[in-house]
Amino acid sequence: MNELRLVALRGAITLDADTREQVLERTAEMLAALCARNRIGPDQIVSLILTATDDVRSEFPAAAVRAAGISDVPMLCAKELSIDADSAIPLCVRVLAHVYSDRPRTELRHVYLRGARQLRSDLPE
Repeated sequence: MNELRLVALRGAITLDADTREQVLERTAEMLAALCARNRIGPDQIVSLILTATDDVRSEFPAAAVRAAGISDVPMLCAKELSIDADSAIPLCVRVLAHVYSDRPRTELRHVYLRGARQLRSDLPE
């Protein structure tokens, strides 16, 4: 078995509409997929940086994490840069998760769900 080490995982998901329910539901979906694909439990999460595009205003993505029962992890919400480019997709929530894992880097799986898949179609699911 490999030794635990601190690693960073990325994820993103899009919303259909800027509603509180969508922010809570889709952020929870993204976090659940990130944890499942990487066999990460809540106690292995060190911190989360969550960003949202300018058009997401109805709720903080961190509220979804707290609603999922993870309330003892430091989190920061921020706005994503407004860039005119193909990668600037609307209604998008992103996460940078710092977690402990014993998996080699080649086995870590980032999650890009729904319309956010286009951001990193080069990565394995």
